[in-house]
Amino acid sequence: MFKTNEYFDGTVVSIGLESVEGKATVGVMAAGEYEFGTSTVEVMTVISGELTIQQPGETEWKTYKKFESFVVAKDVKFKVKCSVDTPYLCLYK
Repeated sequence: MFKTNEYFDGTVVSIGLESVEGKATVGVMAAGEYEFGTSTVEVMTVISGELTIQQPGETEWKTYKKFESFVVAKDVKFKVKCSVDTPYLCLYK
């Protein structure tokens, strides 16, 4: 069954599921800045809009647009900025 998650006072909402590719969430981030922690490797794909990411240990930010993906390592924190409400898909490896 599905599991709904809310973070940052409801500005990030996701639905967890078991997909054919394993555990996943589909969610939406409201415009804003966030810091997330990982417990597994995460592959995130932007569905529409864009996410600007600062990977752990990096000083530069990189922007990912519609249908672009990025990978975040296990057991790290990473920063996210979005200027518009942005839906995403996250696969857990």
